[in-house]
Amino acid sequence: CASALAEEELPESLDIRVLVWKYDDTYGSTVRAAMEKWAAYYSEEMGIDIQLTMYDAADDIGKQIEQATMICSQGCDFVIINLAEVSNGAALTTMFQEAGIPFLFYNKEPSEETVQSVIVDSGSIFIGTTPREAGDMQGEILADMWAEDTSIDRNGDGMLQFVEFMGEPNNPEAIARTQYSEETAIALGVPLDPVLDDPIVANWDSTQANDRMTATWAANNDIEVVFCNNDDMAIGVIAALNTFGYNTGNEGDPSIVVIGVDATDAAFEAIRTGRMTATVKQDGDAMGYANVRIAINYLQTGSWLDGLDYTLAADGYSVRIPYAKITAEEAA
Repeated sequence: CASALAEEELPESLDIRVLVWKYDDTYGSTVRAAMEKWAAYYSEEMGIDIQLTMYDAADDIGKQIEQATMICSQGCDFVIINLAEVSNGAALTTMFQEAGIPFLFYNKEPSEETVQSVIVDSGSIFIGTTPREAGDMQGEILADMWAEDTSIDRNGDGMLQFVEFMGEPNNPEAIARTQYSEETAIALGVPLDPVLDDPIVANWDSTQANDRMTATWAANNDIEVVFCNNDDMAIGVIAALNTFGYNTGNEGDPSIVVIGVDATDAAFEAIRTGRMTATVKQDGDAMGYANVRIAINYLQTGSWLDGLDYTLAADGYSVRIPYAKITAEEAA
């Protein structure tokens, strides 16, 4: 790819800015590291100076709008956007369009009611995952476990009592992971019994998950399965369970099923040590690569994907990075 681009007329430098929803998101950190790695790689391979400047919104859309305002006043070649609030993408796209700065979105897809105006009408693109795929895989993992060993039904009532930890109420990824982890497991024959009427919203955060699992377990200690929309929340859930003597990884101590998403380093370690059951890998390096590679391609060719080994999804506006199941066997 670098050789092909080298045949085009190249500028001496590219100024690419990255708006990040929050730096302390574990999965997001892997994407940021990948973007830095691949920007450095293409700087050397293409013989140009690719400057990648990142901004932490600290999960505050107001702060992200201030950062976008500053970027517009300074000017740059391109902006890569990780939305702090998925329902407010238009606040950013309006500014960048008026400033004549091209942009793409990644990881956190604009909400369903805004995706047409924010991505499609603006001529942008989204780099992410297929929202239901992670939920499907979580359900499949549980179904495989149930088919192999029904002893995960600790109280022996023939049902698996479960709770779901949800990232954000209006986030497409969170909605789909929540819905399909349950629906897929049931479709595959798992007798699920919800302990609560609604998912527990913990905003992708381990501390919030810890606090809410502690309170939930104190009132409902018959829980047998916990689905988590991401690994940070799963780690928080496990920390809460540890205080009750569960999921310690110590031989003889009781445990319940905890399944996350992301395949972070902390999750891998928790799976290896028997504290966590499984996760679904969201490939941060692949997403970071796609962000940088597609941005460069647009700046060089005026096209998002021409000449690249990516296929536009059926929705017509996105590139989807595949997931993969990570159980104890894969983690080992």
